[in-house]
Amino acid sequence: MTKDLCKKGLAEFIGTFVLVFAACGVAAYTGGSLVATALTFGLVIVAMAYSIGRVSGCHINPAVSLGCLLTKRMTLKEFLVYICAQILGGFVGGVLIFGIAKMGGQTLLGNACNAVPSVDVGGYFAAIITEIVLTCIFVYVILNVTDSKNNGAGKKAGIIIGLTLTLVHLIGINITGTSVNPARSIATAFASLIYEGSTAALAEVWVFIVAPLVGALIAAILYQYLNHDKKEIK
Repeated sequence: MTKDLCKKGLAEFIGTFVLVFAACGVAAYTGGSLVATALTFGLVIVAMAYSIGRVSGCHINPAVSLGCLLTKRMTLKEFLVYICAQILGGFVGGVLIFGIAKMGGQTLLGNACNAVPSVDVGGYFAAIITEIVLTCIFVYVILNVTDSKNNGAGKKAGIIIGLTLTLVHLIGINITGTSVNPARSIATAFASLIYEGSTAALAEVWVFIVAPLVGALIAAILYQYLNHDKKEIK
């Protein structure tokens, strides 16, 4: 593995760590506040986009990396390094924030920051559809505003992406808790198991792995179809 790829992997580790630690921490310590949680996820993306973005592109999400792989913005080797770094960074962030909560005597942390299908809002079917649609929106916006041909986005891309993540959280929190990020869901599911002995989130984490990846696939297809002619795709 080259030095450059190592730096990219480390940047993705740091970014995903911050996302899980800060955003899931806010979700937990505010009791799952809709506005506070949504804003924090968006603000973390803005902060990371303008700090590690020039190193790795600030994916900090396997679904985003899949979208980039499918649109030929990264190699398979880079993709594998990115998702390993993201999952590991998210896991460390989840373990740390859960550990801090445990030291403080918190017992409801997992309930607040795990993404789980809502029984009151359609259960698994609604959760899967919601995660696919929201991830598709998120990844599609990213692919467009980071397109080298989209001169209108430029330095505003980080803000646009952060606001989009805030938007999808505002829509999805009451339905699924909003994941749109497999690394984030894997992290909190395992941390919940380690510190609280709860297997509920881990048993349902497949929804928040499969659905976001499907959403990213659809976003990549839409992006290629709408933004490139046949000659460009070849």
